[in-house]
This record gives sequence, C-alpha cells and structure tokens, in this order.
Amino acid sequence: QVHVAQSGGGSVQPGGSLRLSCEASGLDSRVYGMGWYRQTPGKQRELVASISAGGSTNYGDSVKGRFTISRDNGKNTAYLQMNSLKPEDTAVYYCLGAGTYWGQGTQVTVSS
Repeated sequence: QVHVAQSGGGSVQPGGSLRLSCEASGLDSRVYGMGWYRQTPGKQRELVASISAGGSTNYGDSVKGRFTISRDNGKNTAYLQMNSLKPEDTAVYYCLGAGTYWGQGTQVTVSS
C-alpha cells in the first residue's frame, strides 16, 4: 500500500524561503519519479517541479531559478526548496509519486 505524506509549508514574507518534504512509503523512489504541483482556487493544478528516477529535473517557468527539487532515495523522500518566494507562489502544494499517488496538500502563503 502506497502512502504519500507531505510536511513543511506555512506562511512567509516575500523574499523568504520554505522547504517542503514528501515521503512516499510503499513506493521505491529509485524507480519512480516524484513531482510537486500547486493549485489556487479556480485554477487547474500546475506543475511546479519534477524529478525522474534517474535524477533529471524539470521546472515550471514561473519557478525556474528559485525552486529546487531533490530526492533522498534512501528515505523515499523528495524535497522542494523554495527561495525568493513571491505572493504569486501562494497556493496549496501537492506531491505526486509515480505519477499516480497524491499527497494530502500543504498550504504555502507568501504575504507581507
């Protein structure tokens, strides 16, 4: 049974940093990709960043140069380091494991 558990997030001022974590139990992250998506009210969920089993990364245009996705295969955990946060980064962030299993969602709020 696969369970994807997120942690991190919260509120921060513009220019600040946050880190999200995503642990996928029951899933071997060495053979599956992981991704982070975000969603705001009335909008579709959008890709923030993804990392393949081999470590290749892909980022949404709006976060390139500010966010970094990484993984620790030994812990079956993916991370999203978010720097230089902007108010428009405010959203619920979701982790996706193996293209199938969603985390519970984490609110990120960027506001002064």
